[in-house]
Amino acid sequence: MQKYFEIEPHLIGFDFDCVVADTMEAFIRLAAEDYGFIVRPEEITCYQVENCLNLPHHIIQEIFMRLLNHPVENNLKPMPHAISVLAEVAKNTHVNLITARPNSEPVQKWLANHLPSDLMYNFRLITTGQHDGKSYYIKQLGLQFFVDDRLETCFELADAGLHPVVFSHPWNYNQHPFFRAETWLDIREILYLS
Repeated sequence: MQKYFEIEPHLIGFDFDCVVADTMEAFIRLAAEDYGFIVRPEEITCYQVENCLNLPHHIIQEIFMRLLNHPVENNLKPMPHAISVLAEVAKNTHVNLITARPNSEPVQKWLANHLPSDLMYNFRLITTGQHDGKSYYIKQLGLQFFVDDRLETCFELADAGLHPVVFSHPWNYNQHPFFRAETWLDIREILYLS
């Protein structure tokens, strides 16, 4: 991957689902193990999965509610290398997480389950309860960059003068002008970590 820029870690924030946490792996696993529906990752070509999967809407809703309210109990895993990169960032500055989830407690519990306890104090979590409007919180924290998997959010951020980084998934492969990170190792490459 060509390194186009280098970001000071205190200037970047991160979405939670499908960026820090591997929500789609958990969704696919629970759909198969608990409901008998086989879903392949490449089938999830839209952010709103009910628009591209032939699954009953109540099953989709139930799986997402389980992951929303009980991520630890449903074995929601981190994205590969997310924890090691975030821990490296947290040693020197705050890690800023802004999520559309409505409640912070399940995410705090998940973070405590995956992070070294001595770094937890350096994690700031904002739960907005909605997908739109993240730019307000990003600006309030003095951030300039934000990693998200939802293209609509990335365009909103760009319109607000911020710099989105798209975390790659099948639902955001559409053409867009933003920097794309395939993995957390790509994110680490663009961070200025001493």
